[in-house]
Amino acid sequence: MKKIIKISLVAVFIGSLLSASVHAQTNKNLSREEMKTKAASIPDKVQTVAGELQFFDGVPIGNTNDLVYDYLTRARAVDVYLDNVGAVSIYSVLAGMAEQGADAPNKIAIWEQLMDSRTPVITSNTSTMYAYGSTDLAKDGPTVIEIPPGMLGFLDDAWQRYVGDMGVTGPDKGKGGKYLLLPPGYTGDVPAGYFILKPSTNKNFLFLRGSIKDGLEAAVDNFKKGLKIYPLKDKDNPAPTELVNMSGRSFSTIFPSDLKYYEILNTIIQDEPLDAIDPEVRGEIASIGIVKGKPFNPDANMKKLLNEAAILGNAAGRSITYDPRISGVYIYPGSKSNWVMGYANKNTSFEADGAMNLDARVLFYYNAGGVTPAMAVTHAGAGSDYALGMLDGDDKPFDGAKTYKLHLPPDVPVNNFWAVTIYDTQTRCQLQTGQLFPTVGSLDKTIEKNADGSYDLYFAPKAPKGKEGNWLQTIPGKSWFSILRMYGPLEPWIDQTWRPGEIELVK
Repeated sequence: MKKIIKISLVAVFIGSLLSASVHAQTNKNLSREEMKTKAASIPDKVQTVAGELQFFDGVPIGNTNDLVYDYLTRARAVDVYLDNVGAVSIYSVLAGMAEQGADAPNKIAIWEQLMDSRTPVITSNTSTMYAYGSTDLAKDGPTVIEIPPGMLGFLDDAWQRYVGDMGVTGPDKGKGGKYLLLPPGYTGDVPAGYFILKPSTNKNFLFLRGSIKDGLEAAVDNFKKGLKIYPLKDKDNPAPTELVNMSGRSFSTIFPSDLKYYEILNTIIQDEPLDAIDPEVRGEIASIGIVKGKPFNPDANMKKLLNEAAILGNAAGRSITYDPRISGVYIYPGSKSNWVMGYANKNTSFEADGAMNLDARVLFYYNAGGVTPAMAVTHAGAGSDYALGMLDGDDKPFDGAKTYKLHLPPDVPVNNFWAVTIYDTQTRCQLQTGQLFPTVGSLDKTIEKNADGSYDLYFAPKAPKGKEGNWLQTIPGKSWFSILRMYGPLEPWIDQTWRPGEIELVK
């Protein structure tokens, strides 16, 4: 009997242990389920950047849906702004050219007396002869571009994506030649004797830079004699190519940061093939009412949200410019230096490891125009390289009322020449002052070199006494930034054994 009782007691004890274990496991499981439920739930009231959101057991109530949808629209519109800066920027440049008479593919905008501060083109320089053109492949079909010898040029599509080089860095190797642009989806015959380019868009941007080593007149004459643009179908009797001189003209080429920005993007979307951009990008654009084949008619609330988004996009472009938080932007990383480059990691596609570097793309397109790998490939003694001075040595914006100095050590390592140009922080165009060409450089006859071969450059409202030839004028109440251009940079620049000083406050 005792044995049976003992066994029974053991059984009860084991049962209790098993029961406790089951209950513990059940409680543990319930705890996990409760945690999952809590993680998937939302409180009845939540304070967010979109406003106070209200729910009844997870169901939106009150004006919550309106607040959320407005937030989504604004957020997506900011993405659309930033993702399409390249397209809207180059459209704005070509629209400005068209208003001045360069309104057809055979009418080329050229700066015969170089580009001065009266023409607001983002980070343009004063040292080379520019020529800009466009195409209309939907209207003209396959189009021929004949370029003269000595050109440095390229073609970008409507989203300012690289299509191909021409001239010195292109297949004609600077000897001149005929390029044939084929429309998107073209399946017709392709004649021999042309360098072929296949852009993904109908409207494309032609950039040409002519050498002025033999003078401006010779450079213009080279353009006039050798540059021709015409539809292939008219090759036997093409309309003449006209050069429209833009030097000295003041007109707008700067993209807007309000509702107009999205109106321009809508025009681009309507003009270009569906597959010019991928479905996800097109879907985000469609989410704010821009759809190919449909009118863009935002209501009052949508206009308000798009205006707000454009302001935020503009602000984002400026923050990414002055506080870049991506690698490969600072030229001298690891040191207290504010010299930066336009192409992060010198990557002109902005893609690496299967991903688009969104901030790198904004950094370039917000501050410059025209993409080609040739701008980021440095060969000793050839091409060009750029350093941007956006902030002073103390990480502060430059104050146009104060005096700053830039020291360039002896033996500036260039095969051709160097130049420093000053820009307006609002427009990113040449700063408009009493100096029509706001540049100083080694080609200037009035610039003074120090006894050791170094240079000191000054930025101030008035020239320091005796430094007029080494001075760039600034404006009290305005900020500015500068670009140091090295033409034909040599090894000491490339391997960084020579480097410019920082732009330091004098007083």
